[in-house]
Amino acid sequence: MKPTITIFCLLVAFNGFSQLERDKALHFLGGNLFGLAGAGIAKNVSDGNRFWTFAGAVGGATLVGLGKEAIDSGQRENGWDNDDLLATILGGVTVGVTIDLFTDHKRNKKRRERKEAEAEITFQYPTGQNSDVLASQNKSLPSLSSLGLSQHLKLGLE
Repeated sequence: MKPTITIFCLLVAFNGFSQLERDKALHFLGGNLFGLAGAGIAKNVSDGNRFWTFAGAVGGATLVGLGKEAIDSGQRENGWDNDDLLATILGGVTVGVTIDLFTDHKRNKKRRERKEAEAEITFQYPTGQNSDVLASQNKSLPSLSSLGLSQHLKLGLE
């Protein structure tokens, strides 16, 4: 059943594509590409937040579409075309929906929670004092041997 639905959708898409102007198809493709870039940036900035990833895809496509139409409006033989802008934005929306459908949100949520938990882990000094108190009292920090660690500890900074 799924292959039949897929083939039907492809046939409808190809028939629909033939009815579009080539320019609109290129605007849609540009919206896809810049929507993908915007989604990638937004996903990294927001640590995988679904809303901001989608907003980045739509925002990236919208920015590029507005810029392209602003350039076109200054040309005599060309001009501002709302249909071109709509095609570009729809390209970004398509990418945003596709990313949302194929992203494992449970895995991203667990990854975010693990990152937050790691950030909350703090080093406890044996005396219960923090480094500010030690510095103000002119005391040195405890050595590795007093903490029960080897003097030849590798920190993994290589």
